[in-house]
Amino acid sequence: MNVPKQTGEIFDILSRGQFICSNSSRETIRRLYNVLEEHFDELRNYFGAIYFTLERGDEFFYFSRSESKTDLERKIETAYKWIDIMDFFKTFDSAFGPGYRFTPSDILVRLNVDAALKNKIEGLKKYSNDENYAESLRKIVRMLVNDNFIELENEISDSYKALSSFKYLEQLVLSIAIPEEVRSEIPE
Repeated sequence: MNVPKQTGEIFDILSRGQFICSNSSRETIRRLYNVLEEHFDELRNYFGAIYFTLERGDEFFYFSRSESKTDLERKIETAYKWIDIMDFFKTFDSAFGPGYRFTPSDILVRLNVDAALKNKIEGLKKYSNDENYAESLRKIVRMLVNDNFIELENEISDSYKALSSFKYLEQLVLSIAIPEEVRSEIPE
């Protein structure tokens, strides 16, 4: 099987549960995205032989694999966390999505005047274990960076950009189907 020389580098990133996005500000990630685009079929077969499934999203790539029931329960808990975090950022700005640029200080200013946003960050404290809004937000942003949904775009201004992989979270929420008969039972 003929695979590109960047295969090891791609595996190293994707096997850690991260994404390779087309709109990354890092040149190496954009280069790897182009390699994946060009050699998708070969790489999908190659990684499939070692039980990793190469998946293609809308402008991003990631690995998936079959999970045991205990792993599935852990994934569901993680999905709850990401849904809560995505809800927080969409409450901050409904346009929040791939390509969106923000600074944590913008969000902190908005927290002072937006009760809905303040309620959302209160709910997120279970993931950050902090009483302080600024520290809680810093940890949540770090989670998003670590899982490759956003990246630090400018260290001096502390500005971040949402990556194409943020669509994965949006698609996760959109894929949740709630039957009509139980919709009235769900609190707003």
